[in-house]
Amino acid sequence: MSERLRLMAVHAHPDDESSKGAATMARYVAEGAEVLVVTMTGGERGDILNPAMERPDVRENIAEVRRREMDRARDILGIRQEFAGFVDSGLPEGDPLPPLPEGCFALTPVEKAAEPLVESIRRFRPHVILTYDENGGYPHPDHIMTHKVSMHAFDTAGDPDAYPGTGDPWQPLKLYYFVSFPFERFEAITSLLEERGLENPYEEWIKRIRDGGDRPRWEITTRVECGAYFDVAERALKAHETQVDPNGFWFAVPNSVLAEAWPTEDYHLVRSLVDTEVPETDLFAGVRDTVRV
Repeated sequence: MSERLRLMAVHAHPDDESSKGAATMARYVAEGAEVLVVTMTGGERGDILNPAMERPDVRENIAEVRRREMDRARDILGIRQEFAGFVDSGLPEGDPLPPLPEGCFALTPVEKAAEPLVESIRRFRPHVILTYDENGGYPHPDHIMTHKVSMHAFDTAGDPDAYPGTGDPWQPLKLYYFVSFPFERFEAITSLLEERGLENPYEEWIKRIRDGGDRPRWEITTRVECGAYFDVAERALKAHETQVDPNGFWFAVPNSVLAEAWPTEDYHLVRSLVDTEVPETDLFAGVRDTVRV
């Protein structure tokens, strides 16, 4: 009997799954893999970033609205999705920064916060896990905590003595960090826009990064070609209506141009319990030789 490949992506809030790795997931679903997104919080403290959705009925029911948005995005991507059940920590602002709200995800002890994720891993039995780096991709408290619980869960889900009562042990084989917005991607897009004589909406953003000096970055070890699924990822992201303005920055360049300039989504291989060689073009490299598919 053959076994289907299984991919799990661990995210902090609804909408993160559609802005990071969405085309990759859509591609693997189309190829027959099972894909599960675990969303650690409900996004209850997220801002409303689309002016058209700044309405009292949305603001007063933001948790329910964001769950409905997640349902639509899930169906568009063809994935499975579940919430881990923690409360959004919000993004503190000010100087000095205010304390995080009591009971939020980012203040939960790592061992406790990892338990529902371990349970999901043991139930779904993923071969590969995707998550954020130690900076969270960007330093939101929930993204940083998502990194911590993902690493802890990867290391303990296969331990029969850890987390009794959460299912039979299961050891994932590989773990990756998202490398979602490599600077080289925007340079490639800029070159193509200039070649075509098109306006570059990233010009000021790129200038700020260049003027900022050295940028910490992860080596791209794995490039998954998925340009054919950029339209699917865009539709999934637009399903999160409170979080993106359909006329905004995210969608200013046509997907056909993006796919021509940089047709991959990119990752950094952090852990591997199977033999593989980098650079890779497949998150399941080495896994396919281990699992009968």
